[in-house]
Amino acid sequence: MGLTELFLIAVALSMDAFAVSICKGLSMKKVTLKKCALVGVYFGGFQALMPLIGYLIGVQFESLIKAYDHWIALVLLAFIGAKMIKESFEKEPENEKCSADFSEEKSSVSFKKMFPLAIATSIDALAAGVTFAFINVDIVPAISFIGVITLLLSMVGVKVGNVFGTKYKARAEFVGGLILILMGTKIVLEHLEIL
Repeated sequence: MGLTELFLIAVALSMDAFAVSICKGLSMKKVTLKKCALVGVYFGGFQALMPLIGYLIGVQFESLIKAYDHWIALVLLAFIGAKMIKESFEKEPENEKCSADFSEEKSSVSFKKMFPLAIATSIDALAAGVTFAFINVDIVPAISFIGVITLLLSMVGVKVGNVFGTKYKARAEFVGGLILILMGTKIVLEHLEIL
């Protein structure tokens, strides 16, 4: 997997974190570099950790499914991508909507608030990590790249949410999902020597 493909996957995987960062920014009366960095570290750290865990799980089964690994990669990436696209069209339940609620609780970047959000936004990256094991990605540079991209986009998301509201949230999820589906398709086409 080349740098361009890895960059696209990193951006796609970070779209959930970006969308949640927008909500975080919307709830903050004043955005500081420290708050942006904390949101970025939580999301970027977990976005790097989850693919590593997925990779370590995938490596255990690699020899058993080597003949079908490209199809498994397609199914996993397409599933994650389709889920993201579906979510981009769904209306949020009233209790999950982003709001300009400037209360200390909503705008908090404490461990209690950020830990569950970081896990929730990085579950898709776990499945992507399994895919990385099947297509023999060099995992340390891959997770580093994913973590840094997510950190940066999350920091930007906080600022975007604070300035523009949730205008870009659904679009981010849609684009991320589409990229993952296209990357899964590319893996299969390369394996079949069509590309």
